[in-house]
Amino acid sequence: MRSTSRADQADQRRAELLEATRKVVLERGLAHTRIADIAKSINVSGGLIHYHFATKDELITAMLRATLDIESAKLDELVAGPGSAAERLDRVLRYYIPESPSDQSWLLWIDAWNTALREPAVNEIMLELETAWLDALARVLSDGTESGEFACEDPAGAAERIDAMLDGLIIRYTLHPDVLDRGRLLAHARTAAAGEAGIPVTSFS
Repeated sequence: MRSTSRADQADQRRAELLEATRKVVLERGLAHTRIADIAKSINVSGGLIHYHFATKDELITAMLRATLDIESAKLDELVAGPGSAAERLDRVLRYYIPESPSDQSWLLWIDAWNTALREPAVNEIMLELETAWLDALARVLSDGTESGEFACEDPAGAAERIDAMLDGLIIRYTLHPDVLDRGRLLAHARTAAAGEAGIPVTSFS
């Protein structure tokens, strides 16, 4: 019982450190976050953080992976959820698009893209994130095609095109929300997805 309790306490402490890391990274950016900043934010010692994570890179990687796991689980839930293929595809699109230009998840991933150019561990996580989104889109498009609801000859290729378009538009939305608002972004996403699925865009309304 004691060992289980200690393990639970260690898991809880790690979760607290990962959440604190996420908050500090969002404030300071991945490149400028220090162990001392994270320790100060929750009033613990740097030594305690190093007890659970040997290096800053290990801590950052663990935080990004925890965020990836949450998003991947949510995507699986949306893809396997109730409703028609068009309804599920629309839910995936709306989940992809940030609620606001200050959406924390997207700010984190945009920062991580830059870091991934120099850090192989972060690059690997970003590839896994991209793969999770591509798989989710492709699965819904495949399901809809198999059921006869969609007419998509290449679900994997369609997923890549939708994904690439959304990434570009979301970066623009995040940086210049006065030029592109969320409603217009969602309309673009639905138009593109409807074209790839071979259905009228009104199927999403």
